[in-house]
Amino acid sequence: MIELITPSKIFRYIEKLINFINSIFFVLLAVALTFALILSPPDYLQGESVRIMYVHVPSAWIALASFTSIALLSILNFIFKLKNLNLISKIIAPIGLLFTCLAIITGSLWGKPTWGTLWVWDARITSMFVLMIFYLIFIIVQKKVKDEDKANKISSLVAIIGLINIPIIKYSVDWWNTLHQPKSIDLLSGSNSIHSSMLLPLILMLLVMLLYCALIFLMKYKTEIIRIKKKNIKRI
Repeated sequence: MIELITPSKIFRYIEKLINFINSIFFVLLAVALTFALILSPPDYLQGESVRIMYVHVPSAWIALASFTSIALLSILNFIFKLKNLNLISKIIAPIGLLFTCLAIITGSLWGKPTWGTLWVWDARITSMFVLMIFYLIFIIVQKKVKDEDKANKISSLVAIIGLINIPIIKYSVDWWNTLHQPKSIDLLSGSNSIHSSMLLPLILMLLVMLLYCALIFLMKYKTEIIRIKKKNIKRI
């Protein structure tokens, strides 16, 4: 199982995956945007501003999932000492940071017509801001600490400590009185307060963003494998 995730084993499949994602990405994007911007109805209270949700919510989900993945990979790395896990974490981190920033920005834009302000130190918003800080620390450590082993250890500890913030983000609307609305979607229980006419474009936009993440990840992973191979050749 461990051998199957080594770069040399995966490399030959990456190009095929990139081509496959490219072949369906723009079609799915066009379909998702059509549903999100045209076919889905405006909200009876928020009007057309509710369409920000189709970017904001998937971005937040991906931001949380990315950091959780980094933290779990960091734990596995402490156990199995696999450098490839560090490589995967390093590639995921900028993607997660991008979607964290996107979630915060779109949340602010959505908050202006809904709450009357672009920013408030609400529990959900504050914990998302903390998540962005953890992402930044993780990336800065990887960039600035010259000793690779030391950088990996420090960044892994940052990710593991930052994992504490993930349930805080998720349950902040349940634990505290916040301006942020309570959850409308529960995929595990299936009890959703959002109408299917809005749920469908939301899921489509999530799929589009996940494909974008996969595409960026695979392209960066391919580049890193080539860089590592060149580095090893120079050493020889």
